[in-house]
Amino acid sequence: MGLIQREIEKAGIPTISISILRKLTEEVRPPRAVYLKWPFGHPLGEPGNVAQQMTVMRDAFKALKEIKKPGTIIDLPYRWKREKYEV
Repeated sequence: MGLIQREIEKAGIPTISISILRKLTEEVRPPRAVYLKWPFGHPLGEPGNVAQQMTVMRDAFKALKEIKKPGTIIDLPYRWKREKYEV
């Protein structure tokens, strides 16, 4: 994904990755990324948990705006199935 992101960014469109594989994200070095220590296949959260998914999306968009240094990865603090989320 990082390779595609870099090409999109060359066109002037900012991008962000939502990662659940930190080591791979560090190696690929996308322009910007947020990381969650969640199960494989669930980068936005639990199926049907709209509040959780919206929280991740809001944080990703916030990071998209805030990250200035290419290759930055922000660790999001959420724990799988142990947080309460508000819509």
